Amino acid sequence: MVTLQIGAHLDAPGRTAGLYARRFNRHTFWCGQSGSGKTYALGVVLEQLLLHTELPLLILDPNADFVRVQETRETAGPQAAERIAELDTRVFRSGPGRDSPLHVRYLDLSPATKAAVLQMDPIRDAEEYNVLLHSDADARDFEAAELVRGFRASGDPARVRLANRMENLQVLEWDLWSRGTSSVVDAIDERPRATVLDLGGFDHPAEPKVAALAVLEHLWSRREERRPILIVIDEAHNLCSPEPTTEVERALTEQLVQIAAEGRKFGLWLFLSTQRPTKIHPNVLSQCDNLGLMRVNAPRDLAELAEVFGFAPDEAIRRAKSFQQGQALFAGAFVSEPTFVQMGERLTEEAGGDVKVPLRPA
Repeated sequence: MVTLQIGAHLDAPGRTAGLYARRFNRHTFWCGQSGSGKTYALGVVLEQLLLHTELPLLILDPNADFVRVQETRETAGPQAAERIAELDTRVFRSGPGRDSPLHVRYLDLSPATKAAVLQMDPIRDAEEYNVLLHSDADARDFEAAELVRGFRASGDPARVRLANRMENLQVLEWDLWSRGTSSVVDAIDERPRATVLDLGGFDHPAEPKVAALAVLEHLWSRREERRPILIVIDEAHNLCSPEPTTEVERALTEQLVQIAAEGRKFGLWLFLSTQRPTKIHPNVLSQCDNLGLMRVNAPRDLAELAEVFGFAPDEAIRRAKSFQQGQALFAGAFVSEPTFVQMGERLTEEAGGDVKVPLRPA
């Protein structure tokens, strides 16, 4: 069985610690409070997956921490550096004026997602919703703005109201839309070794969630193809809240709950990273069979982890309170027994990181 070397045993310095590569065909939960080294350590694991498996990674990256995943550090060995440089890695950036922009096609969204974006209820806004349901048949090759002009020119009251709604909400102004160019889902269908979606540069707070939803919906719609992919969601509480408040958030959470419950048999595997387990929807958290735990101090969080992840002894979880930066507990399907680890060094550059306090010159 291929083992990913991720660091050293904390209780046996010098002894290499590893994770079973084949067991990433389970959902994984990765947790650690701010300052624990969670994102850095996550990078260590992802690098090993890239080097030692053929599993495609889709990384939803809210803080642009992984946009330099193909740039190796000077300390990386020449063999590893060469292998990483040869990987098919694609990075899509959010915000205006970016190279390789993160775009999706509005017309490719499901009717339910379009309605969520437009804050539309199928009962309360029945006539407009019905227009939305049937508009794509005549507009598959048109840009959304052209669709709005067509609605206005029709003279139909429901179509005019829908056009007004689109313009009033300024949805068509989002940088997210492809406007006739390619969509990121086209690249994901090619299954590069790593696809990084930088979600943090959009202006409207709904845009990163709609981008994630568009990708997840697309993968789910093609699940019967059974093409494996590991869906890595950093700062997952932004996308998988236990208490979604908007229609877009509710649709996104429902899609993640569905993937958590049924996606494993189709090769859609989740890898969720966050600071607190209570920030993740319980129907997603409960489906995770792998646990990576870094420093967590809050008693409520430790109690939640012990209850959900019964395969990790309570005393092992409680030890997370005393972890130093870069120390972790691994338990579940991807290790033979609960293991304490001092994480190893990154091979690639970490693009994020803390902002330093400006100091007065000595």
